Amino acid sequence: MMAEHMDEVEQVADAAESWEVVATKEWFSGRVISLRTDTVVMPGGVTADRDYVVHPGSVGVVALDDRNRVLLIRQYRHPARRLLWELPAGIRDVPGEHPVDCAARELAEEAGYRARTWHTLVDILTSPGMCDERIRIFLARDVEPIPEEGNSFVREHEEADMPVVWVPLEEAVRKVFTGKIHNSPAVAGILAAYVASADGFKGLRPADAPEA
Repeated sequence: MMAEHMDEVEQVADAAESWEVVATKEWFSGRVISLRTDTVVMPGGVTADRDYVVHPGSVGVVALDDRNRVLLIRQYRHPARRLLWELPAGIRDVPGEHPVDCAARELAEEAGYRARTWHTLVDILTSPGMCDERIRIFLARDVEPIPEEGNSFVREHEEADMPVVWVPLEEAVRKVFTGKIHNSPAVAGILAAYVASADGFKGLRPADAPEA
């Protein structure tokens, strides 16, 4: 029984599989996202319509300093009607840009920091029942502030008044479990970093690990 159980556990891994799409209708196309309906062939040959949001993908950064504190920013999110504490993050909107380069750019632009050591921390699908957005979250260490003259990015709109704080990682975990932090990449990144810290981050994938 134990061997059978182990075999089942080893088979638990997400797999890329695309069911046949026989028709597609795009209802809306905006600056970042679009809304689409696919008619998909289900098991048994029947078809069903599936509505979803098409998204270019994102990156997020868990930046840890030498005191094991995580960098968080606060940003207004209008759909949620909340000011949320989040990781530095952004949309993959530069053609051909490697995800880790995108992450480094977002860390610099949103928080004014750079890092010398990067690893892939975790990959998440934010809401796979209604959106195809993928987020790769990186762990950034050996972090230092960028001199003001070296960062020419101009914040605007929601980013214009975006405070940056350093929170002890264990305290950030407590804030997740007490309902003080809700942003999904922040929750996933904070918990993943805390677990990964148990072996000194030795089990993490390199920053250029292939995307599944």
